[in-house]
Amino acid sequence: MMGEIICNVPVMLCITVGAYLLGLWVKKKSGLALMHPFLISIPVIIAVIKSTGVSTAFYVESNYLIEFMLGPCVVSLGYLLYVHRNVIREHLAGILSAAVVGSIVGVVSVWILCPVFGLGDMFVRSLEAKSVTSPIAMDIAREAGGNVSLAAVSVILSGFIGAVIGPVMMKILRINDPVARGLAMGCSSHGLGTARAVELGAVEGAVSGLSIALMGILTSLIVPLFNMAVGL
Repeated sequence: MMGEIICNVPVMLCITVGAYLLGLWVKKKSGLALMHPFLISIPVIIAVIKSTGVSTAFYVESNYLIEFMLGPCVVSLGYLLYVHRNVIREHLAGILSAAVVGSIVGVVSVWILCPVFGLGDMFVRSLEAKSVTSPIAMDIAREAGGNVSLAAVSVILSGFIGAVIGPVMMKILRINDPVARGLAMGCSSHGLGTARAVELGAVEGAVSGLSIALMGILTSLIVPLFNMAVGL
């Protein structure tokens, strides 16, 4: 009965938005950076879906509007890039250099650490693109022969960890330059990190948004070349 009541598009949308707002409220009340809305909303949505018997496919289809709005949200970052174009132009060499280094470190670190934890080549191919946005990471993993689902999970985890820990680490290390802060968030934690960077400041958000694009392009080029070089 409950499944029949909530099994419609408006209710599914309300559940998604409501779960996220609940996450925001919990974070505000707790005052803890660890209480990211993402961490709260996902378990709530899973619990609702499981308890009511609503299919995952129907839930995804019902939230198409939210998925559709992701495109305009990403494109809107271009406005920040335009507003702060002079800052970006001034630091363009540093931004490009940081993106190149970030891409290489992201790939090489996975190659080094996976064997340390007893993880085979399949994990390496799946996790190499953890620092880029999900659609690109999944395509890279697919082309490399990795597990697409594992790649998607690794992207979510890296984004969440970066969004939570990134600002704390920058505060501890006294990194106050907005360009450096934006680069750190965008290169390490893609979309979730950029959302957090926008909260830190407009320049941080603009640079972080640019970093997402650069990391996607560079990582998609570096991964196949690196895999070929090391024989993966």
